[in-house]
Amino acid sequence: MEKIVDIIEAMAHEKNISLESAVDAFKEALIKTAKRCTTYSSHFEATVDMDVKDYTVEQIVLIVKDDDERFTTQPDSVISLEEAHELYGSDLELGDELRSPFILEEHGRTASFNLFKELQYHIQRQVEEDLFEKYREKVGQIMIGTVNRVDEKENTFIEIGELKGLLSQRNRIKGEKFKRGDTVKALLRYVNIDPEMGMFLEMTRTSPKFLEKLMEKEVPEIGDGSVVIVASSRIPGQRAKIALKTDFPNIDPIGAAVGVKGVRINAVSRELSSENIDCIDYSPIPEVFITRSLSPAIVQSVKITSPKEKKVIVNITSDQKAKAMGRSGINIRLASMLTGYNIELNEIEGITDRTNNSSENNHQEIKKTTNTDALADLFK
Repeated sequence: MEKIVDIIEAMAHEKNISLESAVDAFKEALIKTAKRCTTYSSHFEATVDMDVKDYTVEQIVLIVKDDDERFTTQPDSVISLEEAHELYGSDLELGDELRSPFILEEHGRTASFNLFKELQYHIQRQVEEDLFEKYREKVGQIMIGTVNRVDEKENTFIEIGELKGLLSQRNRIKGEKFKRGDTVKALLRYVNIDPEMGMFLEMTRTSPKFLEKLMEKEVPEIGDGSVVIVASSRIPGQRAKIALKTDFPNIDPIGAAVGVKGVRINAVSRELSSENIDCIDYSPIPEVFITRSLSPAIVQSVKITSPKEKKVIVNITSDQKAKAMGRSGINIRLASMLTGYNIELNEIEGITDRTNNSSENNHQEIKKTTNTDALADLFK
């Protein structure tokens, strides 16, 4: 018995799992082996004492009523009250358990062989469960790995820790190509188990969440929570929009995200194949948020026609319509994804020329400030 328990400790160390997990696997193997030696409808309980390096297996029979359905489904795990009185005494009651030791050594070498096979199986399952839980906790985080191979469908296989990652073509930025040995940074979408591939990690470089995580790593204010990314939208490899906010009046969220001379935002853009990233100051007022999301276009007015269906009409002059739409409609698509509203542009007459207006206002301000006649009475 001591030798078997020592094997459990050795397997736990070799497979890099906890001793508790290995002991649980050993208990499962004992119970499965006991059922193989008796019947699969029997009920067993295994205990392992690592201090004295000993284990026990007990077969448990439950005393139930004569009409209990388990007489049909699990006949070897139950006994009627009447039969229990006849065999073991009249002091027994319904719900009592009859326990008898199961000695594995009495069932020969076949039982030992089955135990070893079951132990290997359950240890491997425990290893897989531990790996699954380990990487499931990392879902939504950025992972870094080395490209192992690229198949004929342009699926990129990446070595990440103990598992392999899969970066499919649809999860790759358009135009990106990797070769064996390249280092790849991607977001972990989920942990998948496939009958052919086994357990693998589904990776992506096209998710808006990947952009957010890159910004979080590059911008300390976002990393420590001083600046919050409220929403983001992407057309991978082309353009993206990020809505930022802060509760600290001394922090400029846009300036923090962009960095001095754009050093921070440019670092993220380079990782995303030169994707153009627009940073927008978030507003809880939908009309203001929609107006800012359509930047660089200058909007005349915003009217929410259906708050429930999130439909909005934006009035805009003809000279600003192209800016609002963007090339191939990319700007309005990103604005809709960012705000969650279905934006409809309504072209109105007129021309929006902010430059002339601002210069005229400045000229008026100069006239007002240079005229000091109103102050003459103060010096009499």
